[in-house]
Amino acid sequence: MIHDRIRPFNTKQTYPEQNLDNDLAQAVVARGRTIFLRGQCPQNLDDAKNIDSHDPVEQTHKVMQNIRQLIEECGGTMEHLVKVVVYITDVRHREAVYRTMGEYIKGVHPVSTGLVVQALARPEWLVEIDGTAVIPDED
Repeated sequence: MIHDRIRPFNTKQTYPEQNLDNDLAQAVVARGRTIFLRGQCPQNLDDAKNIDSHDPVEQTHKVMQNIRQLIEECGGTMEHLVKVVVYITDVRHREAVYRTMGEYIKGVHPVSTGLVVQALARPEWLVEIDGTAVIPDED
């Protein structure tokens, strides 16, 4: 792995009662150029138009695609992702959001914090995810 992932785990073991499969870690030791991402919502990066869906899975796909695109535009890859903070407006969407996010972070093991919030900036948004990535120093 690019960064030192401390105590990596999969949510299958931590939340056996839920249908989750996310590779996460308790801590990440990173060294390099840090990329702080703005919270990403289910909208296009180029024109800020919302996607036409109220489905948490589709919204999460768009959010994670935005995160991947921004990291790549900064010269990194998803392997450089070290932290995500997930905001959802309904706890019933948690499994769908995390399963979808897990498709993008398989094998990466970032640290993760999840929050259920009353609302996001637009009422149609069900999920927002911000992230931090670190592109390692070249040796």
